[in-house]
Amino acid sequence: MKPRILIADDEPLLRAELRGLLGALWPEAELLPDAADGFEALHLARELAPDVALLDIRMPGLDGLQLAATFGSRTHVVFVTAYNEHALAAFEQGAHDYLLKPVDAARLERTVARLRERVKQPPRPLDHVTAALRAPKAAPSWIQASVGSTVHFIELSDILFFSAEDKYTRVVTPQLEAHIRTPLRELAETLEDAGFWQVHRGYVVAVKRIAAAARDADGAMWLALRGHQARLPVSQRFQHRFKGM
Repeated sequence: MKPRILIADDEPLLRAELRGLLGALWPEAELLPDAADGFEALHLARELAPDVALLDIRMPGLDGLQLAATFGSRTHVVFVTAYNEHALAAFEQGAHDYLLKPVDAARLERTVARLRERVKQPPRPLDHVTAALRAPKAAPSWIQASVGSTVHFIELSDILFFSAEDKYTRVVTPQLEAHIRTPLRELAETLEDAGFWQVHRGYVVAVKRIAAAARDADGAMWLALRGHQARLPVSQRFQHRFKGM
């Protein structure tokens, strides 16, 4: 029987890349329609019963961990993640596959080789991985960021906002702008309890630096900051945070 593969990720370019690579690496597999969020993936999984699912850990609706929990013992899961090496130990100990963003073709080839064998057996339990990744992460007191060839040690309390920029994340303070490699998604989760809110797919802002939230003539919401002239967009998904403002 042909193994059936489901890809679920909210980044269309990544879905297309994975689809192309899997088509070349596992030509006998059947690639099911893609899903752009967790609820769409849940619907497809219930209808089409995939043997393998490549799941983004952080996506709208159900996240990858919540979605994987609905699969029971019928689907082999590969998590697509931006987590750092410490968190990835959970996958290694649980003997589950993962792919780091941006996806490396050689890594995916090794994953496919393992999946070819694993689909012959029932999937392994996900409890160990889920518990490890759900554990709270302590926010750092400072950020190590680069400006050209100079590395700056920036106090977390000095940061106005973070923004996604190509393969990097921009760190903005009243005095400078620097870059780090940590993905914005990972920062959003780690810094939530330290007073930072994700307000857009591309922005995480220090709540204490928000001066006002206002809508323009088109109904779009924007944030004005203390100590900086930037106006940050607020996507529909996060506008509930500002109902009391």
